[in-house]
Amino acid sequence: MTIVKTSNLGFPRIGLNREWKKALESYWKGQTDRETLLSTLDEQFSTAIKTQIDQQIDVIPSGDFTFYDHVLDTAVMFNWIPERFRSLKDPLDTYFAMARGTKDAVSSEMTKWFNTNYHYIVPEYEKSTEFKLTHNKPLEAYEKAKKAFGVETKPVVIGLYTFVSLSKGYEANEVKEIQQRLVPLYIQVLKELEEAGVKWVQIDEPALVTASSEDVKAVKEIYQTIKESVPALNILLQTYFDSVDAYEELITYPVEAIGLDFVHDQGRNLDQVKKHGFPKDKVLAAGVIDGRNIWRSDLGERLSFISEVIADVQPKEVWLQPSSSLLHVPVAKHPSEQLEEKLLNGLSYATEKLAELTLLKEGLTKGAAAIDADITEAAQALLTLKEFAKGTNADLTAERNNLSSKDFKRPAAFEERLRIQNESLELPLLPTTTIGSFPQSAEVRSARQKWRKNEWTDAEYDEFIQKETKRWIDIQEEIGLDVLVHGEFERTDMVEYFGEKLAGFAFTKFAWVQSYGSRCVKPPIIYGDVEFTEPMTVKETVYAQSLTEKKVKGMLTGPVTILNWSFPRTDISRKDIAFQIAFALRKEVEALEKAGIQVIQVDEPALREGLPLKESDWAEYLNWAAESFRLSTSSVQNDTQIHTHMCYSNFEDIVDTIEDLDADVITIEHSRSHGGFLDYLEKHPYLKGLGLGVYDIHSPRVPSVEEMSHIIDDALNVCPTDRFWVNPDCGLKTRQEPETIAALKNMVTAAEVARKKLAQHA
Repeated sequence: MTIVKTSNLGFPRIGLNREWKKALESYWKGQTDRETLLSTLDEQFSTAIKTQIDQQIDVIPSGDFTFYDHVLDTAVMFNWIPERFRSLKDPLDTYFAMARGTKDAVSSEMTKWFNTNYHYIVPEYEKSTEFKLTHNKPLEAYEKAKKAFGVETKPVVIGLYTFVSLSKGYEANEVKEIQQRLVPLYIQVLKELEEAGVKWVQIDEPALVTASSEDVKAVKEIYQTIKESVPALNILLQTYFDSVDAYEELITYPVEAIGLDFVHDQGRNLDQVKKHGFPKDKVLAAGVIDGRNIWRSDLGERLSFISEVIADVQPKEVWLQPSSSLLHVPVAKHPSEQLEEKLLNGLSYATEKLAELTLLKEGLTKGAAAIDADITEAAQALLTLKEFAKGTNADLTAERNNLSSKDFKRPAAFEERLRIQNESLELPLLPTTTIGSFPQSAEVRSARQKWRKNEWTDAEYDEFIQKETKRWIDIQEEIGLDVLVHGEFERTDMVEYFGEKLAGFAFTKFAWVQSYGSRCVKPPIIYGDVEFTEPMTVKETVYAQSLTEKKVKGMLTGPVTILNWSFPRTDISRKDIAFQIAFALRKEVEALEKAGIQVIQVDEPALREGLPLKESDWAEYLNWAAESFRLSTSSVQNDTQIHTHMCYSNFEDIVDTIEDLDADVITIEHSRSHGGFLDYLEKHPYLKGLGLGVYDIHSPRVPSVEEMSHIIDDALNVCPTDRFWVNPDCGLKTRQEPETIAALKNMVTAAEVARKKLAQHA
């Protein structure tokens, strides 16, 4: 008979009330000392372990907890510290400097963790790097959990293949050498775990889901070397986020357990298991609960699914798991949450998902009748949720259903629009602008809270927002920016703000999720049809425009980003949801244009992160992603300039789609990637309007004029000067006011320097 256990792959770090975030930011601001920081983070580590114990999880992970990012942890553990940070002597200072930068050193690049909204710090390989084990972080976590709770945990390690795949700084022909140099370090980590009495270790290899058959075979040799060195240590080789193409090879790896995602695999892992079976001597770690969405599981359906898998392959042991780490969902339902009960009952966060796993285990070991009441309750909650989501605007639905091809296309081609816009906007060469948001000070956040708590009237809050908007319009004019923004002081989050004003969305007060570092967001919940109800940004944008003769951009978040940064419903396709959002945004774009706003930015920073992991699945997604953007923006006149913005992505993969968006101007994160995109542009010129970010906004440092001038000069070597824009990498919401003003002044000066150089060579 198959043994059944529950297992978890990772738990949210941030704490139910974001204690983790608050501790970090207080320490960075100098408001608390190191001892307080470490004490608070220890408490959060212990709370996460205890929560999993309380939910009766049999195999609990340790080592997934981090002070900033788990990939950064691995880089530091192996001494992958870039030269520019090696002068720092304190390990914690060095760690945070790599993540956030210093006055004299640019932070390491940050990018998306596969196709999620989590961002990791990209490890930097340098030839001068001395490969060594600085400390055994998984062992430290294991011993801490054992000392505190007397529990045997499963240390988590990022796999060698995935770690190198996620890194930068090497040529393709150097990969095998780097892998071989890392093998002794991995063996050292695992040997120390084995010697400490660790029974199981989880080695995460999500990169194997996109690996070629040749790579999967080559990596097998690495694991054979590792296994020979730690024969007594049980290894769980964990994949997630999609199916494994080279399944037949993977199941021959010299490991004791293999983890497969049966939620986001599009059914392909299940097909492979049924077709090729599963080794009788290995544990099947089955990802059967969605680790990336927040909907309650249909326990009856899940129980039938896993029963079918067990019946087909009859493994010696099955571990019931989430499909991936639970860091992508909120910690737990907050006792003070204020949501409609019919909706709240249909949700399941990290803690609740663990409870679902325990129920499934009970149903498998004792029979479905043992959890019949729970199955019925879950089914009823989901049925009630479906009924709650009904109700649409019939007129808007009919209009959306009658769209034709002309609704997805601008009236004129780009070159004609560019000529018209140049005459109408009268902007200087190399126009300067920002991406949209300005610092959300404590005063701004306090005002919003007073308004939300009804301590301020709508009129009082509007007066405050207008005052702050005017102050920043004045600041922008003093700095000398060419195209201004209103600052977005009325917005908490670039997705949440719009979702609150559209039908079909719901919002939580406490369901926070980590995005990067200490940055946490509350993703909206899309539970019904998305519909435009009334203008969302016109009032604030028109007010800002009334304060200046310069153009003020209307600022919207694009349909694909709203989709990808939300928890979407699963009863209709993602394409259909994106088109619903796009059609609603189209109404807002038209309202802005009608109100006299001539520059409108529709941001799509999350377009690439929604890209399926397998290249064979890309075309379908990219086609409808571009279509949804064009549906949002194509109804405007030729003299209305459409901008978009993207950040922290591998843009080379989607340049054709960027072109297909048919935006007049796209601004792209550039400085933190250390200029890598320029090499691509040199060979593949982009001929529409383009702004490459000239400084990193996620670091508190203020770059010099010379530093930004260098970036502009490099960009102008490969970009047309008559359509190049100068801007920061991203929005400035998280920055402090003094550093923001200082950096923007330097940016404007750098643009002026570049204009003078161009004039001299004209």
